[in-house]
Amino acid sequence: MQLGLVGLGRMGGNMAARLRAAGHQVVGFDRDPHVSEVAGLPELVAALVPPRIVWVMVPAEVTDATVDEVAGLLAPGDLIIDGGNSHFSLDRPRAERLNARGIGYLDVGVSGGIWGREEGYALMVGGEAAHVARAQPIFDALKPAGEYGFVHAGPVGAGHYAKMVHNGIEYALMQAYAEGYELLRASEYVTNVPAVIKSWRSGTVVRSWLLDLLDQALDEDPELAGLRGYAEDTGEGRWTVDEAVRLAVPVHAISAALFARFTSRQDDSPAMKAVAALRNQFGGHAVKRD
Repeated sequence: MQLGLVGLGRMGGNMAARLRAAGHQVVGFDRDPHVSEVAGLPELVAALVPPRIVWVMVPAEVTDATVDEVAGLLAPGDLIIDGGNSHFSLDRPRAERLNARGIGYLDVGVSGGIWGREEGYALMVGGEAAHVARAQPIFDALKPAGEYGFVHAGPVGAGHYAKMVHNGIEYALMQAYAEGYELLRASEYVTNVPAVIKSWRSGTVVRSWLLDLLDQALDEDPELAGLRGYAEDTGEGRWTVDEAVRLAVPVHAISAALFARFTSRQDDSPAMKAVAALRNQFGGHAVKRD
């Protein structure tokens, strides 16, 4: 099957390689001329045989502009797939704009990171069943072997919504592992923290791929001494909490994990300064001053 792929970064480049290994033809374009395979989007579209499928894999902030640019080069019967981390609320308006021109649209939440090329990508798809069926050979090549790793989650927007919740859960899982790791390190009883983490990889209910990756990180640096305790967020944890507020769904662990990331970026927390000042005021407790 033939596919145009816009965006050949860490995810897009590895996806192209996995698709080619499965026998598909991929024509790739990237704004970086050092990795792009064609000179521009017109050349990418011209290299595809109608009806065409173009997968857009670019940062969320430029997705709308990229989709509109690609759509201007396509024809009725073509299909655009957005596999980036767009906000789900943008999908329906985007699909409506494309449908007015006779162009189909699918939103796909993609999980797999830098390991996806070898392990496969989990795919959460939103859109019309006919469009999903048309792109199914591409999805089958990208997903892991076996029955899991792919879902047609619902209509347009459902794919990105499912991926948003997936990432919110990921925040909470990582935070739980991180807090357990810190508690083990603080204990006077445990003398080999990396070995404890390693022992959990089999036979326990907390075993997971994330735990395996923590073990791998500790193999490389047992004290994590080469890292700063600073964690960014891509926005999807925030969106998950926003949705929880909108729907009045309690997401205690996900919210706490998101706020923990905010804390990680503060050299000296203004909130904790206020707590220290209050303790000093009402109880005369000692404070540390610069």
